[in-house]
Amino acid sequence: MSMSERLPNPIDAGRIVLTPLRVSGADEMVAVLSSPELYVHGGEPPTLDRLRRRYSDLVVGHSPDLMQEWLNWIVRLKGRHAAAVGTVQATIMREDGRAEVAWIIGADWQGHGYGSEAAAAMVHALIEAGAPWVTVHIHPDHGASQAVARACRLSPTEEFLDGERWEWRSDGRAGDLPRR
Repeated sequence: MSMSERLPNPIDAGRIVLTPLRVSGADEMVAVLSSPELYVHGGEPPTLDRLRRRYSDLVVGHSPDLMQEWLNWIVRLKGRHAAAVGTVQATIMREDGRAEVAWIIGADWQGHGYGSEAAAAMVHALIEAGAPWVTVHIHPDHGASQAVARACRLSPTEEFLDGERWEWRSDGRAGDLPRR
């Protein structure tokens, strides 16, 4: 059974909800991801066409060689308008079940705890569904992402690969089960 089949759908996270990524979500997300502030440590704001192509690739749910399962959600505020505020994602490595996670919250919605709530809900759901190991790579100067990782009870390691690696392991080597 794939990880996606073991996860709640959508993932409820208090003030927000994680809804599965759809190609049509690119139309709303392009504005959320448009601020150059989000790309201080690399990358650039996507165009609508580029984002639609990216989402088309991601919604397939796996890498071409089937070695990775791709799980992606749009982070939405609860309420009447259910506005999109960001995304969270997990790449599940089929060889060992490790989940590599990432998150991005639009500049207009930062500073309200949405990143911590969304990432913690995703990490908690992954662990509850059986992920034995969760990792994230964070630029060493990105204090906000480090705070989100701490909220998920991920711990920094000595390893650097695409940034500093933070992790949680079921064998207790790092952190406790993330709070929801």
